[in-house]
Amino acid sequence: MSAHASPAKLIAHPVSRLQGRVRAPGDKSVSHRSLMFGALALGETRITGLLEGEDVLATAAALRAMGAQIEHEGAGAWRVRGFGVGGGREPDNVLDLGNSGTSARLLSGILASHRFTSFMTGDGSLRRRPMQRVIEPLSRMGARFEAREGGRMPLTIIGTDEMVPIEYRLPVASAQVKSAILLAGLNTTGETTVIEPEATRDHTERMLRHFGAEVRVVPADGGGKRITVVGWPELKARDIVVPGDPSSAAFAVVAAAIRPGSDVTVENVGLNPLRAGLYETLRDMGADIEFQNQREIGGEPVADLRVRGGELQGVEVPPERAPSMIDEYPILAVAASCAKGTTRMLGLAELRAKESDRLASVAAGLAVNGVRHEMGVDNLIVHGTGAPPQGGGLVVTHLDHRIAMSFLVLGLATREPVAVDDGSPIDTSFPGFARLMNDLGGRVETA
Repeated sequence: MSAHASPAKLIAHPVSRLQGRVRAPGDKSVSHRSLMFGALALGETRITGLLEGEDVLATAAALRAMGAQIEHEGAGAWRVRGFGVGGGREPDNVLDLGNSGTSARLLSGILASHRFTSFMTGDGSLRRRPMQRVIEPLSRMGARFEAREGGRMPLTIIGTDEMVPIEYRLPVASAQVKSAILLAGLNTTGETTVIEPEATRDHTERMLRHFGAEVRVVPADGGGKRITVVGWPELKARDIVVPGDPSSAAFAVVAAAIRPGSDVTVENVGLNPLRAGLYETLRDMGADIEFQNQREIGGEPVADLRVRGGELQGVEVPPERAPSMIDEYPILAVAASCAKGTTRMLGLAELRAKESDRLASVAAGLAVNGVRHEMGVDNLIVHGTGAPPQGGGLVVTHLDHRIAMSFLVLGLATREPVAVDDGSPIDTSFPGFARLMNDLGGRVETA
């Protein structure tokens, strides 16, 4: 959301069922990376299916400021002429990354490995998010940072083209931190290694190989993986087809699953195994989800998801599944509130460091809509009755797009409408969300 946008209160009204076919918007993680790797490659990269939300457009603007030629050619179609590894120029101005933590953390790795000083800021939500987790490893490699207390933005990055390769064990499971280190490692002599005790999404590794980098992934001593990138590759431009975003598809999938009689197909959904935890969990709950037309696009598995609504059962979601569905817990809590029995979600500490304290935001949203639950330091327990929850609440989103969308989906299934205080951040990740839901028979309106 831009600093000048006024709050847009949205309200979702209950509907009997949803039906139809829709296409998932482009995967946000892959969209960010396709622009970045296109900029780091030599030659011209053509991208189709790019998500054109505000977060991804912030990445495009930052890369343009570094000298990449990036042109929009039509809906989802983009062309990038790169500056090559280490070939970016000093941005003339402060890079404003809006609400995008992915942009901020991944670009830190690129900027840190250039011999110039750059400045980075974002909206109120992004300025509260922890950047120390990338500052620490990138500082070990030789870059210097000035930040507000707690490593928060605005951030000054004093880069160097004489980075030192490191071996770094991730203290928290974070694909963004891993990616920042690997991106810095591209412009670093020798081999840079990240050890991840728990698997995180691997779009960076897949795409680095797609562009010609040497990336090795082997088991780490004591469990997990060692991911090594060899410095100074010559990345060559490659065309990219962006699969549909499984995190965005989740809203239509859950909306259909919780309304008996619904029959919805969401086309072109990326099903990277490190992103598909929600779909595994919904199936555990008894959701009728069929994977149709399974295929592979640009190294990523893709399918069309057909969802038929019915009764869901509460389940226990194991903590080791959290990294593969960390963004989906808000919408899972909505499914759990409509299920029969208790759903226990464990290992959720990372949710407290998202766009908002997402765990607290979900719990507050459940409370105002009459859903029984308990929240712990890193867990959420939701007690469903099998009947539609009461609803009728106004949910405070704290400028978090996933909180807004999740509770609007809940409002399609409750007895009374559900409102969110500000739906404007939805455009950061899912432009056209309300229209897509309404095309399926939903009623999401401006209040």
